[in-house]
Amino acid sequence: MTAAPAAEPAIAIAGLRKVYRRGRKETVAVDGLDLVVRRGEVFGLLGPNGAGKTTTVEVCEGLTQPDAGDVRILGRRWGQGEDDALRARLGVCLQETHFQEKATVRETLALFASFYDGGADVDAALDLVGLREKADDRQSQLSGGQRQRLAVATALLGRPDLLFLDEPTTGLDPLSRRQLWEVVRGFRARGGTILLTTHGMDEAQQLCDRVAIVDRGRVLAIGSPAELIRSLGAEHFVDVECTDTSAVGTADLAALPDVAAHELRPARIVLTVRSVHTALAALLALLRERGVGVQGLATRHATLEDVFVRLTGRTLREETTP
Repeated sequence: MTAAPAAEPAIAIAGLRKVYRRGRKETVAVDGLDLVVRRGEVFGLLGPNGAGKTTTVEVCEGLTQPDAGDVRILGRRWGQGEDDALRARLGVCLQETHFQEKATVRETLALFASFYDGGADVDAALDLVGLREKADDRQSQLSGGQRQRLAVATALLGRPDLLFLDEPTTGLDPLSRRQLWEVVRGFRARGGTILLTTHGMDEAQQLCDRVAIVDRGRVLAIGSPAELIRSLGAEHFVDVECTDTSAVGTADLAALPDVAAHELRPARIVLTVRSVHTALAALLALLRERGVGVQGLATRHATLEDVFVRLTGRTLREETTP
């Protein structure tokens, strides 16, 4: 990895805009996006499909030409005569990578290693992604998770300063996802910077130092996962199923201690609370006083999806058009 001034961000984006045109139809993929990724961090772009995450990453990788805005990658701009030098410092792992089916894992890595001067050793790359025991297996013998770890290994062969991972765990089983997470953590521990796109809030909370919540091509909020969750004003939810809530009013719920927000339905009450034990005890006492029966009760920590819902009124799983 190449040393750089501490103050120089890995990625600096200002006013990025990209519009796709097909006949008379225009689709705004990215709409005035601003973003700074610091060196040495795992930065996540979190949002639903169609939010503009992949387009943003493709612009950063030099694969897509923006319509407007300024984009600097490791202090350089694409198209200024330094593209080859810049590409040599990047690692790219797409959502899906296809390799030659009859080639072994070792042969695939050897081919990609030949593209770099002074790249990583093939055996070292195998160890980094935990594929040493699969080195002589052909592509057709690999599981989906193993294929994706191989794709990450090819991206690491050039010893990049900046690694792009575009939804790398989509479709993987839980074990394969966690194995890939360990690869990401290892790269960061060695001083690398990662831009990760995902629509998995658990993945973002596990891996990312900071996250930008993106929707319809714009950044809605930026911060660490903990900071964004704290922005809700409370970090816990209390969800109670009731026989009938007609005897309870919204003013009653708002008056409960440590309640930041509330939702009242015909047979359900959902509270956003700062303290579960204080708010829950008060809620149960209120329901008992009003003669409301409790049929079910659940509490949970707030997540990044709750932040997204608060910002947009939709869930991260909903399909959207940018």
